[in-house]
Amino acid sequence: MQINRIYHLDKLIDPQRVLVIYGPRRVGKTTLIKQYLAQTKYRYLFEVGDSLPFQKLMTSLDPQIYQDHFQEYQLLVIDEAQYIPQIGRALKLLVDTMPHLNIIATGSSSFELSGQVGEPLTGRKWELMFYPVSYLELKQQFTTHELSAMLSTHLIYGLYPEVLTTPSLKKKQAILEELTASYLLKDILALEKLKSSQILVSLLKLLALQLGNEVSLQELGGQLGIDYKTVARYIDLLQKTFIIFELSGYSRNLRSEVVKKKKYYFLDLGVRNALINQFQSLDDRADLGHLWENFIIIERLKKLVYTKQSSLLYFWRTWDQQEIDLIEDINGQLTAYKIKLSPTKPAKLPPLFAKTYPEAQFQVINKKNYLKFIS
Repeated sequence: MQINRIYHLDKLIDPQRVLVIYGPRRVGKTTLIKQYLAQTKYRYLFEVGDSLPFQKLMTSLDPQIYQDHFQEYQLLVIDEAQYIPQIGRALKLLVDTMPHLNIIATGSSSFELSGQVGEPLTGRKWELMFYPVSYLELKQQFTTHELSAMLSTHLIYGLYPEVLTTPSLKKKQAILEELTASYLLKDILALEKLKSSQILVSLLKLLALQLGNEVSLQELGGQLGIDYKTVARYIDLLQKTFIIFELSGYSRNLRSEVVKKKKYYFLDLGVRNALINQFQSLDDRADLGHLWENFIIIERLKKLVYTKQSSLLYFWRTWDQQEIDLIEDINGQLTAYKIKLSPTKPAKLPPLFAKTYPEAQFQVINKKNYLKFIS
C-alpha cells in the first residue's frame, strides 16, 4: 500500500527561494524527494548532509567553487542538511549567486537546521513541516468506514509510513522498537554531543506515562536526579526533534487559571507506546482516554499546518479542576474543545470559562464527529 502524501513538490519549487522541509526521521521526507526526482525534468544533483566531501564543499563558502560544481545542474537536493556547518550561509550564497538553481533542503531536527537557516535565509526560503501520515492524507484514499475500522490500530501503533503500510502487528511493533532504539534520539546525541541517551529515554518514558496530564519540571528532575533547568533544556530538544509537542495553559490573568505547567503529547502514538512497551488491545488499557486525546490534538495540529491555518493551541484549567482539553486561538477568535471518546457522555462548557470568555465558541469532539475535525 502506498500512501499519497500532502505535498506536491513540483508546485513548490522556486529558484528564488530554498524549499526547506522539516520533520521527524523516517516520516517519508526522502521518499517524497525521490518520487519527485523520478519524474522531474530538471537536471539534478542529490547529496546527503553527512557526506564529508560534500560538507567540505559547502563549508568553503566560495562562489567560484560553487559555480564549478553546480553550474550544470538545475536542481540541488540536500537531504539531512542539518549536518552541514553554516548551511544557512551556504544556501544564501547559492541563491544569490546562482539564480538558475532550484534548491531543496530537508532536515530531521529543527533546532540545528532552523537555527542556521533562519536569519541567513530571511526572505529566501519556503518552509514545510512534514509529519507522520495524517488523517487529512488518509481521507483521500479511504472511506469513513475504513478509517473507523483502522482507528484502534492507529491508536496503538501510530502513523509512521513504514508502520502504517506493514500488515503484521508483530512487524509494526518491531519497526517501532527499532525506531525508538536507533533513530529517535540520533540527532540530539550527534548534534548536542551528548554521550548517553539514558536520561533522555527515561525522561520520555516519564512523559509517556503522564500523557495528557500537567507536568512539573521540578518533579521530573527529582525523579531523574537532575535539576529542572536541565529537564527544561532536554524537553526543548525533544520538541525540536519532533518527538513531543507542548501545550501551554491559556489565561488572561484570571487568578484561578493555571498557566505555569505544561502538557506534552507525542507526535506519534506508536513511538509513545513503544517507549513504555504497551501494545496491548485498547480493551485492556487504562490510558485509552489519554491516547484518544493525544490522537485528536496531534491530528488537528497536522490539519492546521497542512491547510495553512494560523492557530495558537492551548489547554485551560483552574485550581478547582474546571478544564478545557484544547483551545484554538485563530486571529483572536477562541474555540474551546472537550475531547471525549464516547458520544453518549455529555460535556458542558465550564461555568467560569463561559463567564470569563463569553465570545468563545464551544464544541465536543468524540468518536462520532472526530473525522471532520481532523481531516
